[in-house]
Amino acid sequence: MAKDAKTQARIIAGLDIGTTKVACAIGRYDNGQLDIIGVGQAPNSGMRHGVVVNIDATTEAIKKAKDEAELMAGTRADSVWLAVGGQHIQSFASSGMVAVRHKEVQQEDIDRVIEAAKAVAIPQDRQVLHVLPQDFKIDGQIGIFDPIGMSGVRLEASVFIVTGAKAVIQNAVTCAQRAGIKVEGLVLSQLASAMSVLSADEKNLGVCVVDMGGGTCDMIAFHQGSVIHTGLLPVGGHNFTHDVAIGLKTTQVHGETLKRKYGCALPEMVSEEESIEVESVGGRKPRTLMRRDLCEVLEARTEETLELIHHDLEEKGLLSKLGSGVVLTGGGALLHGLVEMGDFVLDVPVRRGWPEKVGGLVDVVRQPSCSTVVGVMMYGLSQDKDVATHRNISATEVKVADWTKKMKHLLGI
Repeated sequence: MAKDAKTQARIIAGLDIGTTKVACAIGRYDNGQLDIIGVGQAPNSGMRHGVVVNIDATTEAIKKAKDEAELMAGTRADSVWLAVGGQHIQSFASSGMVAVRHKEVQQEDIDRVIEAAKAVAIPQDRQVLHVLPQDFKIDGQIGIFDPIGMSGVRLEASVFIVTGAKAVIQNAVTCAQRAGIKVEGLVLSQLASAMSVLSADEKNLGVCVVDMGGGTCDMIAFHQGSVIHTGLLPVGGHNFTHDVAIGLKTTQVHGETLKRKYGCALPEMVSEEESIEVESVGGRKPRTLMRRDLCEVLEARTEETLELIHHDLEEKGLLSKLGSGVVLTGGGALLHGLVEMGDFVLDVPVRRGWPEKVGGLVDVVRQPSCSTVVGVMMYGLSQDKDVATHRNISATEVKVADWTKKMKHLLGI
């Protein structure tokens, strides 16, 4: 976190290393408002399913995205908050219990009970990313979300712990460092996406965010304001593009172009007479096909992907808890007809999500593909404010202690 010399506003940067692209964003935080001042993106070929497989290619993509964001922002980003995701992520619930030291619950009691809940055996090759409090109990009374000031003897806490593979995380950090960036902190990618696209009401009613990226669909579910599930499906935009390339006998690059420009998950939404030009492989002449042929290929893959999401939510017993339904975000969520098919397949309300709580370059970032990188900055700001609060308290305590010593000395105590 840096400060702008002219305005004294805080400058924060976020980095999202995805399977198909790297996104870097720079923001200025001032007077309670986060304004996006720079955004950079670069294609990435060094990732597979959220895991670095080529450090040099990933590093080069990070450099390009960072330089583009800095050029647009007119300021440097020496440190970033980094989004972490992929198949190596694992999460589980845990609980802890402590005795309340004073008659009323204080912040130190909450800190101690969360530490107690964290005291579980975790393999040495794994790293804790988040410990997310779910709810508290005081003397057996359940459903307490803010216990500070409440009277009791015994305090219990339920937490949700998210872990990742140390080696995989370190490889991502190494790529950022090689690109000349210091990593200030880590955040789970789907948690970041949820921070930028969800409202407090949706989290309380129950909602699942599905971040549809190039290689994976990252999922996170909330109920009563707390995280209750994280998951991943090894299906993403690459699978859609590959199906188009195979089905229409064209190249992967042109398949991606066709998907973005003419793709639709529901053929019924497309005119039967509309045609498209499709490039052939091997130097053959382009062909003219009906747009519905493309949509029928995408329809099959979309239905399969939504069925996988439905099965995962049903298997975990979450469908009945999703009062606000499902929010689709990420680059894959841009496919036309996806939301309409989602309403039918998932049998819960479905909407498309993008960042709405920021200012500045809103026209640039108000799209599903920017949800994660914007959420990373929002998470970084929330952590920075917590640290600043603790620092202020500590400084005050030191001043009080010094004043007490001086008074005792003057009084000869």
